[in-house]
Amino acid sequence: MGVSIEVLIVDWSHIEAAPPDERADLLEEAAFGEATRPNADEGWTWPTRPAADWYASYEFSRTLGSYKPHFWAGERWERLRDFADQRLRGMLDRFASVLFWHGLEYMEDIDAEQVPERSSPWPASTLMWSSPIETAELKLLWECVSPQLEALRQPFDRHVARPEGWINDFDSFVTFLEGWNEVVTAAHARGWGIVGLRC
Repeated sequence: MGVSIEVLIVDWSHIEAAPPDERADLLEEAAFGEATRPNADEGWTWPTRPAADWYASYEFSRTLGSYKPHFWAGERWERLRDFADQRLRGMLDRFASVLFWHGLEYMEDIDAEQVPERSSPWPASTLMWSSPIETAELKLLWECVSPQLEALRQPFDRHVARPEGWINDFDSFVTFLEGWNEVVTAAHARGWGIVGLRC
């Protein structure tokens, strides 16, 4: 069946104000509870319960909640990054690392000892997470990266595009990154963080 992911933007302080043994339950109720309603904004679902204004969930376009597009986006970027300008490569590595690598230590040309260990802040089954401070950094990275993405179209089409899997062409790759930026932007605007729960 494969792994699925539920992506949430969350008020970090709300979670941390709860007793430690209740934090995972809070996240799981937010992700999998039924008291939600679709928002007019595509991809977003917002809570309907009273006093549940501390989270929202996001589904990437055309993914049906599957983690496979995250995996394939990472595969495509690993092939494409050799053709990217060094500065752009470094910024996009960092912007997207949470999205599909669980951290930069998965990159072959990055010294794992130079990358701080990232353990989940709460005892929940997370596929990714980003604190409010990290989310603010991601927002700044996107502002630098996005104007330069078009330079990657030709090398993607020539060296990376494949018929198999997800994220087959450059436009789908960029759309996936833009979805991540939508999550980052919404969280940053509220001073929140991001959590992706395994489901």
